[in-house]
Amino acid sequence: MIMDIEILSLNKMQNNIWENENLIKVLKNKGVAVMPTDTIYGIVGEALDKDVVERIYNIKGRNPDKPCIILIGDIKDLERFSIYLTEEKKKDLEKYWSLDNTQDFQSKAVSIVLDCENDSLEYLHRGTNTLAFRLPFSNDLRNLLIETGPLIVPSANTEATPPSVNIEEAKRYFEDLVDLYIDGGELKGKASKLIKLNMDGSVVVLRE
Repeated sequence: MIMDIEILSLNKMQNNIWENENLIKVLKNKGVAVMPTDTIYGIVGEALDKDVVERIYNIKGRNPDKPCIILIGDIKDLERFSIYLTEEKKKDLEKYWSLDNTQDFQSKAVSIVLDCENDSLEYLHRGTNTLAFRLPFSNDLRNLLIETGPLIVPSANTEATPPSVNIEEAKRYFEDLVDLYIDGGELKGKASKLIKLNMDGSVVVLRE
């Protein structure tokens, strides 16, 4: 569903840039938005909607073999991807994520790759049988994700080009191909740290 493009400036919004009715409406109606994440600008859409995911791949010109990171609002969202955690695995995740939002991990966002062998989710794992997830520290962003459901969040740029640091750069990449732009000002952060958490609890760092 293509909706009118609207650019929302930070100075016209509340401090919570994710508490926005238009953003929620677009994402819940199978739309695609460019918005600030907890790291950099992302081009985002419903992770559990295959058509939305494929649209984002097409807009970015993304390598079809590369999975995207998925933002979740609650650890229970992993079950929607056929990932069921033992208590031991939850303890492993607590080393990197604040499951109850009481630990401060704001200094470094961490995305975690977990095994996922559900064939129906191949459009997400792209044949790798793994999926990368991130549980943001920000309560505001978590609340958006609880409202919309999990979102894929590849960086807001076309393949092999630098990530957008502001909305103007994102517009040059995507023009009218997305449904909504959310302006969060200049973001000069970096992509999240990426680790693989193996079944035996061992960890492999894929990206610092």
